[in-house]
Amino acid sequence: MAVLVGKKAPSFKATAVVNGEFEENFSLDQYIGKKHVIFYFYPMDFTFVCPTEIIAFQDRMEEFDRKNVAVVGCSTDTHFSHFAWLNTPRNQGGIEGVEYPLVADASKTIAQNFDVLAGHYDYNEEGEAIFVGEPVAYRGLFLIDKEGVVRHQVVNDLPLGRSIDEALRMVDALQYFEQKGEVCPANWSEGKEAMSATKEGVSNYLAKH
Repeated sequence: MAVLVGKKAPSFKATAVVNGEFEENFSLDQYIGKKHVIFYFYPMDFTFVCPTEIIAFQDRMEEFDRKNVAVVGCSTDTHFSHFAWLNTPRNQGGIEGVEYPLVADASKTIAQNFDVLAGHYDYNEEGEAIFVGEPVAYRGLFLIDKEGVVRHQVVNDLPLGRSIDEALRMVDALQYFEQKGEVCPANWSEGKEAMSATKEGVSNYLAKH
């Protein structure tokens, strides 16, 4: 599994569904210099844990908007599948009402470039191309700063849903560091004390905590 933290997020152009419309050549590059980005992968449309995560992000969009953070989801489904799911009522297992972009990665190249594809291509003894593992994305999440650099990543296995609270906490920590220049200790959350990245800073913090 590649560690992308500290590196430029892999660039891509793909079709996304945004507010019920197809947007061709969608790219995260549009946010550079403007917004932080939460870019996350989920395995498949019309499944079980996935709609709970997708809707949970939508339910917290006001908070992400206040922090000037774009949220973008991605799976290895087609944009037609995304569109159908977005037009399926929630009481029928759909994600109707989700407004942020969902990127279609049917070629699996975006998931592969972010190294979250749950499998790989190989050849059998007859020289035929086969896919080993699951041809879907793990639950990868990447926090990308305004320069397009990955500052945080977490990857869950397929059955394990993520915490939106933790995603927001990491946004707060990054933005606090960018604004104040102080580092955020274990279990830090907005409103708690941070510290300077010096010997004196950590000594003072540990003495109080």
